[in-house]
Order: sequence, then structure tokens, then C-alpha cells
Amino acid sequence: MKVLNDDVVDRAKRAGLDAIVYAPHFTRLPDIRREAERYSSEDLLVVPGREVFTGPWHERKHVLAIGLTEPVPDFIPLETAMDEFDRQDATVLAPHPEFATVSVTAADVRRYADLIDAVEIFNPKHLPSHNSRAREIAESLELPPFTSSYAHLPRTVGVSHTAFDVPIETEADLRKALEDGVARRVVYRNGLQRLATTAGELGHLLYENTWKKGDRLFLSGIEPTHPRHIAYDGRFDDVSVY
Repeated sequence: MKVLNDDVVDRAKRAGLDAIVYAPHFTRLPDIRREAERYSSEDLLVVPGREVFTGPWHERKHVLAIGLTEPVPDFIPLETAMDEFDRQDATVLAPHPEFATVSVTAADVRRYADLIDAVEIFNPKHLPSHNSRAREIAESLELPPFTSSYAHLPRTVGVSHTAFDVPIETEADLRKALEDGVARRVVYRNGLQRLATTAGELGHLLYENTWKKGDRLFLSGIEPTHPRHIAYDGRFDDVSVY
């Protein structure tokens, strides 16, 4: 999920989900953890995650990490991010591979296959050809699959999910299931609701990459997850890509 509120929680529960991963864009890890804890309950586990934007704006490569112990900024090289994930022993996922200009490539997945725990093979934002290509990448490298609603909009919650053959009650359970290749099913809806969801999410992507992108770059000042932000104590200043 990229959004988290009461509506999202209600929709997740109605969809029968046991756990969701909250990984909003351009939000620092301590803030994500605080919100995840706030919305977690006995009925729904909310796991904090970071989808890191690696590379410059024209060639972004998103990588999702669960279980980080230290913050990792956006706008650093993919190699630096993967080194950090490895150092922190995080669970690493490849969302929407080869989609638009915001994704790792098949070559990237192959290069980091030993670090990547699962590849997303279905995304509600994708057209069928995108999902087919993602499945090919996962199968060719024999990497386990996963999906999620990848919701930027509350109404997308529950459209797709990963069903594991083991209970998921804690963050550790989820990480172990992903890292150990536990048997799972990729579950998603088709039909008119799926088409409406894809259209809505693609519209949101257009907004993010036009007005919202300009606002972030030119009007809002330094991003909270920019590597030169004071929160990172200068650790990533020398690898900032802009």
C-alpha cells in the first residue's frame, strides 16, 4: 500500500487480508513505522516497508525492502541500495519489473538474483503484456512470485494479494515466508472492476509524473528521503544522483 487510513484498513479487512505492507513514496522509515503501528491490530497486521527510488528521475528503479534496521534514502544508485539492503539483511522484493521508467530491468533482477527474494508478477497498474513479461522474468530466474494491490488509491485495496500456505501473524512470519520460498498463490480479480482499477491507478501515475513530480522537484524543497537530507547524517552525500 502507498496509502494508509481507516478506509484502507476497512477495505483490507473486508477483502479477508491478514497483513498488508505499508510502503509510501518519499516517506522516512521512522514515520512509516509509526503509522504502521498505529493502524495495526489483532485483525490486521500492518508491516512497514520502504520502496526506494534508485537512480535519477529519468531512469528510476524501484526496489522494495522489508525489515530495514536503518533508513535508506531515495535517489541513490541501485548498487548502493542493494548493498545497504544486504548489509541490513532486509527482505528484498522487485516490484513491477520493466514497467515504464520506474522499474528494475530483467538484467537488474538477474544481477541481484541472490539478493532478491521475490518478483512481482501481477500489478493492478499493469496491462496484460506487462504482467506476462514480469512472470517470464520470475520464471526464467526461478525466483518466487508475489503480488499486492500496490494501492495508491484506497479503492484498489484487495484487488490482488498473495496467499501463503502458512499463517502470517507477525512481520517475521511474512519475511520468512518470502525469503524461504513458501508455497503461495497469486490471487487477483478480473472483469470490469479490474479494468476500472487499472485506469484509476494509471491516471494516478500520470498525476505523479506531471504536476506532483514538478511540485517535488521545484516547489517543495528537499525531499525528506533525499540523500542529502540532514536525517541521513551525510552518509549518502557522495552517492546522491542529483
